[in-house]
Amino acid sequence: ESVALVQADLLNMPSLPTMVNETVRQFGRLDVLINNASSFYPTPVGEVGEHEWEDLMGTNLKIPLFLSQAAAPHLRRNHGCIVNIVDIHADRPMRNYLVYSVAKGGLVALTRSLASELGPEVRVNGVSPGVILWPEDERWTDELARQRIIHTTLLKRVGEPEDIARTVRFLVIDAPYVTGQIIAVDGGRSLSL
Repeated sequence: ESVALVQADLLNMPSLPTMVNETVRQFGRLDVLINNASSFYPTPVGEVGEHEWEDLMGTNLKIPLFLSQAAAPHLRRNHGCIVNIVDIHADRPMRNYLVYSVAKGGLVALTRSLASELGPEVRVNGVSPGVILWPEDERWTDELARQRIIHTTLLKRVGEPEDIARTVRFLVIDAPYVTGQIIAVDGGRSLSL
């Protein structure tokens, strides 16, 4: 298997078709698009500025739309698929993360809309992670707060990145009759939120 590094400033919209075309040039085809880029930080009501709106909506909703649009002709040709990495907080917003939650809610709607728009040639699904990796900023270092969150999962543990990777692989390879769906990979946490 070969690997190629194709870089682009994802918030620079004109670079997205170029990135897709360069990928196709490197590999000769495009079968799968996984929209995983994301910004994540708090934006409580009263503290939301235009920069935060543009950044969070851009990385979590705008980029997946425009990347999907640029990739669609290639994916149609190969009966490919798109997998969007959503978040359990798209359906159950997290306090103080207003814009992030709204953007991920929009990504759920985008996933279902793209499935409708691009079918039957392209399948579009989403994976909705729960507690997999802790954010790197200091707000998430409190071990007691972490344990409270873990306790809200039905499986009483944190998931692993491999849990997400296996679910994405399932949707890409083993689910040819699945489209327009969001699979929660959250240890059952979304049932208790």
